[in-house]
Amino acid sequence: MTILLWTKQLENGLERMDETHREFVEHYNVVAEALKGGDRDAFLAAYDAFVEHTEAHFAQENRWMEAVDFPACHRGEHERVLAVLRDIRKRAANGDLFLARRLVEELPTWFDGHTNGMDAALAFHLQSVGYDVETGEFKPKADGGSCADSPAGCACATLTANPEPAEQN
Repeated sequence: MTILLWTKQLENGLERMDETHREFVEHYNVVAEALKGGDRDAFLAAYDAFVEHTEAHFAQENRWMEAVDFPACHRGEHERVLAVLRDIRKRAANGDLFLARRLVEELPTWFDGHTNGMDAALAFHLQSVGYDVETGEFKPKADGGSCADSPAGCACATLTANPEPAEQN
């Protein structure tokens, strides 16, 4: 059975995010161990705790993304993963553990890619716009202003105020 190890490679330099990811790894390993043990009730209890953690984990990141107008594709991936987790829970409760085993096999690869791709981009963006994930506020810039005071605002895809139209040939 696959285990997931916390390594420096999974760190994104945003302590709250890294802490949540370490917790995800711990929950995943409890699920993997329970599945290996073969006791369906123990597996379901561990799985329920994992899903609860994952829902809170994704909700936290979704709140951060909403606050800085981060692209919705990241939230969409969260929604797809939660849909799969919930479907597997229903199947496992009915005695079908096939997809639960596949999840335990495949999740480490997904987690590595998601953490080093989408989450790394989110962490970078949050830091670059000065968003404090602990307070939910933007940190003042060195000149005393805030990200929200700039013409582009804090959104990663926001245009500057009154852009000049491109010349037509």
